[in-house]
Amino acid sequence: MQAVVLAAGEGTRLRPLTEDKPKGMVEITGQPILTHCFDQLVDLGADELVVVVGYLKEKIIDHYGDEYRGVPITYTHQREQQGLAHALLTVEDHIDDDFMLILGDNVFQANLEDVVRRQREERADAAFLVEEVPWEEASRYGVCDTNKYGEITDVVEKPDDPPSNLVMTGFYTFTPAIFHACHLVQPSDRGEYEISEAIDLLIQSGRTIDAIGLEGWRIDVGYPEDRDEAERRLQDADATIEAPSD
Repeated sequence: MQAVVLAAGEGTRLRPLTEDKPKGMVEITGQPILTHCFDQLVDLGADELVVVVGYLKEKIIDHYGDEYRGVPITYTHQREQQGLAHALLTVEDHIDDDFMLILGDNVFQANLEDVVRRQREERADAAFLVEEVPWEEASRYGVCDTNKYGEITDVVEKPDDPPSNLVMTGFYTFTPAIFHACHLVQPSDRGEYEISEAIDLLIQSGRTIDAIGLEGWRIDVGYPEDRDEAERRLQDADATIEAPSD
């Protein structure tokens, strides 16, 4: 399965960490965020990494070159930051089957393999890792509603009045049908082409999208304090692994 990594962001909220590098190259435990993403995707069986670059793209390309741990890397360029659906369309010509999608500013210690397994069952057109967050934080994310079967019935991007506290994380699997939906998306009030709108179009067309509950944790590295928290959690996880058993 191919894996798409969205890594075109400038990371203005992460300043000063991103003054001379793109967001995905900010280091956590001595490695860029993208290295953590790439490792997980390769461990999940990715046979190609398709990386969307933009801001200071040469920093990413020069660092990783044309392969990572033996897996080839293809780069596409998002010339203007116009939203995730816009970024995803830059990879359309490179994707030929179901694929994984990860946001290159998210750090996971979670059950990503459950999402991939569900996609391979071929009962759904897409699957997402979702988590419950405090209600006051839900408006920062794409908020989901689900039915009794665990299928997503509605997605709203960063709503002022969230209909639930169940939100999309930064890991998804899709069929190529998502590209047709992305072509139909209109700019949001923020002036961006939102992936949540593309997902909603899939739902309206009768496609099945499964929600997989997060087991573990993930951090969306949007601010310097998020980077610090991700580093603390990864260090704690490493210390637990290295601790001798009784």
